[in-house]
Amino acid sequence: MSRQEQKLRTRRAIIEAAFSLLDERRSLSSISLREVARAAGIAPTSFYRHFKDIDELGLTLVDEAGLALRQLMRQARLRIASGGGVISTSVDTFMEFITANNNVFRLLLREHTGTSTAFRAAVLREIQHFNVELTDYTIASTGLPYKIANLQAEAMVKLVFSAGAEALDATDSQKKKVADRVKLQLRFVANGAHHAVKKRQLTK
Repeated sequence: MSRQEQKLRTRRAIIEAAFSLLDERRSLSSISLREVARAAGIAPTSFYRHFKDIDELGLTLVDEAGLALRQLMRQARLRIASGGGVISTSVDTFMEFITANNNVFRLLLREHTGTSTAFRAAVLREIQHFNVELTDYTIASTGLPYKIANLQAEAMVKLVFSAGAEALDATDSQKKKVADRVKLQLRFVANGAHHAVKKRQLTK
């Protein structure tokens, strides 16, 4: 293995170690550099070869979480293209993501309203990226005008994030109830958007 490959592997180990330390009791601000280094199997001094400090690592984790969400959206699109319903498939894919990556989603939820201004801004940027992708997809798939598609996307993202927070530590049966409810709510939003266009109730 080359030195560059080893460096990338160690960096990935640090990121994965940090995610593993985030649970229902712990946020980014409560984990220490030494804890992360120990979980990654490296010396604390080696940490600085990859990140300036724990805050830089935290911003990287937010970026990684946002990227994971966007990849999730693309995965849902592939399933939809294979014949799945848009809303049902998207919600099911999202719930699968939460189950498999609960600490990743927990990070976004917690830091969205956390004490760190930098982390809050980073999460807001990631959510905005998600909104933009959903807006573009909605326009391409439904023909809705931009303003309506963007409002629909924002409402849907808020609903899905709220449902995700509720489902995070729920049982399988509880998650199903949450998923069924949010699917219905999303259909309300989608139908309302189309009704607004039909009635020419476009926002200025």
